[in-house]
Amino acid sequence: MDSELRRILIFDTTLRDGEQSPGATMTPREKMRVARQLQRLRVDVIEAGFPIASEGDFVSVREIAREIRNVQVAAIARAKPEDIDCAWEALKDAADPRLHVFISTSDIHLRYQLKKTRDEVLKEAVEAVRRARAYTTNVEFSATDATRSERAFLVQVLEEAIAAGARTVNIADTVGYAVPDEFGDLVAHMKAHVSGMDRVVLSVHCHDDLGLAVANSLAAVRHGAGQVKCTVNGIGERAGNAALEEVVMALEVRKDSFKCTTNVRTEQIRESSRLLTRVTGIPVQPNKAIVGANAFTHESGIHQDGLMKKKITYEIIEPRSVGEAETRMVLGKHSGRRALNERLTQMGHPLTSSEMERFFPVFKEWADSRKVISDADLEEMLAFSRASSKAC
Repeated sequence: MDSELRRILIFDTTLRDGEQSPGATMTPREKMRVARQLQRLRVDVIEAGFPIASEGDFVSVREIAREIRNVQVAAIARAKPEDIDCAWEALKDAADPRLHVFISTSDIHLRYQLKKTRDEVLKEAVEAVRRARAYTTNVEFSATDATRSERAFLVQVLEEAIAAGARTVNIADTVGYAVPDEFGDLVAHMKAHVSGMDRVVLSVHCHDDLGLAVANSLAAVRHGAGQVKCTVNGIGERAGNAALEEVVMALEVRKDSFKCTTNVRTEQIRESSRLLTRVTGIPVQPNKAIVGANAFTHESGIHQDGLMKKKITYEIIEPRSVGEAETRMVLGKHSGRRALNERLTQMGHPLTSSEMERFFPVFKEWADSRKVISDADLEEMLAFSRASSKAC
């Protein structure tokens, strides 16, 4: 079956866009630790940084480029000669260096930020790609704020970038403005109308301002995108980026729907998430998909009962497939007799049916006043229940 699946490239920008998240700045040493883990995760591209932004970023990109050999290493540059030259200087020792150049294409950005005409932007985009192409054949061009760009102009810019030598062209939803059906249609339009698109990889980069980055990325894949840009834990500017773990696992679990796969070693997902949290200090919300503390934790009695009978009843992902040890059953006021007795048995205190009938009301009374029932609580309840039984 896998031979029939389309391979989607995973471009990880945790070390560049992810680091632009407030408070996520990393030292060169910390960036290297994350880069090594991303290599173990087996992403296709690691965007190591923005070399011209600072001396620290330049050093980080250079050192990552020199050490990481099994993954493409990329550096980003504005469509400016000095940016491109600096990025190449940092990247040049990489096994397979990728120069990533970008410029905005929306009239909003042209008028208020760049203060340039469309013709000026088109000329700079072409010159930037050509300059990068003189250094390497592995050139990626990004049209930023593409989802608020006029489609005919976006088609023109991408066509010219391809003609100038770009091997990958990227559509960026820079401010998270798109919605899935609209974004999928935009990707399909570019696939159908950009001359030369059949010779390159069409990439997408979605931000999460409306909480739709993953949904938009998946819509793009469904309409022909061959590369998705994302970050571990979804970190990034403002509301963040498409979360790598969510994109990858959606494609993995729903191969039947997307007919796609990735090269990612999914069992390394959990460690990648935890390492990033340790390095940046930015926690993951408990109910975060795939990597949140509650992602494989169950309290509901109905769910616990189903899981003990057959895991597939309430778990669509095998915990070990993403590096999580096992499913966790948490005892609380929503738990039922089956899960309670299972835990007591594990503790060495199996109860008979009649004992459970006496003990269960005690458990529920305690659970109503506590968020979670610990093993110590259970021991105390057992002692209380048995003492009460003897007194009767």
